[in-house]
Amino acid sequence: MSFIIRHTLELILIALVVPIQFFAARRLLQQYPQVRALRTIVWTVFFALIALVLFGLALDSTSVQRLVPSWVYSWGRGTSLAWMIYCAGCGVVFGIEQLFFRKVHSPQRRMLLKAAYAAPAAILGYGTFIEREKFQLREVDIPLPGLPKSLHGLRIVQITDIHYGPYLAERQLAHVIGMANETKAHLAVMTGDLITKVGDPIDDCLRLLATVKADAGMIGCLGNHEIYAEAEDYVEQHAARLGIDFLRNRSKKLVFDGHPLHFAGVDYQSKSRGPYLKNGENLVVPGELNILLSHNPDVFRISPQRGFPLTISGHTHGGQIAVEYLNPRFNVASFVTPWVAGYYHERQSSLYVSRGIGTIGVPVRIGVPPEVTLIRLCAI
Repeated sequence: MSFIIRHTLELILIALVVPIQFFAARRLLQQYPQVRALRTIVWTVFFALIALVLFGLALDSTSVQRLVPSWVYSWGRGTSLAWMIYCAGCGVVFGIEQLFFRKVHSPQRRMLLKAAYAAPAAILGYGTFIEREKFQLREVDIPLPGLPKSLHGLRIVQITDIHYGPYLAERQLAHVIGMANETKAHLAVMTGDLITKVGDPIDDCLRLLATVKADAGMIGCLGNHEIYAEAEDYVEQHAARLGIDFLRNRSKKLVFDGHPLHFAGVDYQSKSRGPYLKNGENLVVPGELNILLSHNPDVFRISPQRGFPLTISGHTHGGQIAVEYLNPRFNVASFVTPWVAGYYHERQSSLYVSRGIGTIGVPVRIGVPPEVTLIRLCAI
């Protein structure tokens, strides 16, 4: 049952892709019945693509990941998912064609349809080779009740969801770190998902993160992919040797201009692991300012009640593929949490959700470019 829940979207895509491929194969054979060799070629390609789709699904098993190189996992799974997304896009175009243009015959219609069927591939190409590397510095001012006037404008630079590996090269992460260093932040935070899976280069990622410069250094929390990679303890211990302090269900006092701020970090929170922020009140220092680092923004359901006026998160990638220009809810992440990306203020508390740096599944970003975030705390 857990496998079905985790792969619901993929199973839905597979259910769409198989009939779409079948009808596309039949249509191609009907258009060129005189080419005898075409039948063998078409059905060979059909079953090869079905095998590709199933291969991509199988690769998400941890036991399989241990047996294959990281690049095989990433590009095998990415190609599989990209093909499914492309087929789903073509399915949408085919549905529109049958509903509105079936009885319209003209050269202009033919050209329009050819362009429409090419559009999903063009969009995926744009998201892979252009938008995925359009790293942005997003700046946000967040009012924090009780913040001393002398700390007005305190700068916190956030890096999250790096997913260092085949989809994110060293030059790209070095560029991101350069952007972070240009902010001259008072504090740097890393909110989880350094890597994606078992075998990804954790040490290289930590080595690069150690070059982030901030007055108070870097602190952080861990994400769900550290769990999948069985690397939580490893990351905590090796990061500490490099001066990066991952807060695993504990808090840390930092002093700025003589005033203390208390930062708490929690391991990845999910309903399957128990109630959100269980015993979270033990991380709060009464009468002081407390800020929570949580990879999963869904803890905002409970963090204000636990005494955190500000929560800093990542995890969602902003949906990674979104159609914000039409409707901000047109992305996968919105079905998981109501807090997808950006700044939120509810119940007199604030949440910021970064879109992050890297990608998972497919190396594509559409409508949600990657970001380094500069948070400025404001006294009110």
